[in-house]
Amino acid sequence: MERKEFLRGLGLVGIGTLAIPIINACSKDGDSSEASTGTDSGSSSGSGSSSSSCSVTPSETAGPFPTITPSSLVKSNIVMDRTGVAFTIKITIKNTKASCAVLKDAIVDIWHCDKDGYYSEYGGTSMQSVNYTSYHFLRGRQTTDENGLVTFTSIFPGWYSGRATHIHVHIYNASGTSLLVTQIAFPEGTNSAVATVNASTANGYTKGLSGYTYNASDNVFSDSVANELGTVTGSISEGYVLTHTINVAS
Repeated sequence: MERKEFLRGLGLVGIGTLAIPIINACSKDGDSSEASTGTDSGSSSGSGSSSSSCSVTPSETAGPFPTITPSSLVKSNIVMDRTGVAFTIKITIKNTKASCAVLKDAIVDIWHCDKDGYYSEYGGTSMQSVNYTSYHFLRGRQTTDENGLVTFTSIFPGWYSGRATHIHVHIYNASGTSLLVTQIAFPEGTNSAVATVNASTANGYTKGLSGYTYNASDNVFSDSVANELGTVTGSISEGYVLTHTINVAS
């Protein structure tokens, strides 16, 4: 039994409202399904499935750093004081109960770590030494338009021990009922954005990929990224764009 399935069996939910310890620049994500409302240039390798089949995108853990009060972070530009390579996130939500037609007025929360692997709203513990409990960077909420689309302006995520590069997503229907908690994985490889960005010390990405956990070994994505892999295009100089489709049952 995989670790994440074992933890789900223990019923470890709702961590967004608990005082929880945090990882040194994170570590492996704990389990939760809480439902509170340039210098270098290089093209990315961007292929990735965007939930092409009309089935619900896999559910994944929200923890251990879910947004504590997501309704207070209604905004599309989530950069705040963070620095890094420019990054635009475009997520389309589709409804499996309507033959995967786009879903208008869905509420979409996203959050991810900064270029150094740290999350806002947490810290000062053994799980994340740097204390960012009073900061709210790289977290935001938007409502899908008539095309089922939300767009966020951010910076390219860094990484931390035990996890591949990823973005957390929590989707609700228009009335605020939780529909799905999932994560978006990134394409990897020599010419990928993950490799190119993490080699860009001029933009503050100083760790490179030494010690990086790839999707195949990631405790969330190792089973499959078939319906969780985003498509990433762009360059260091122009910024990158991630596009991804998530299917929910609404």
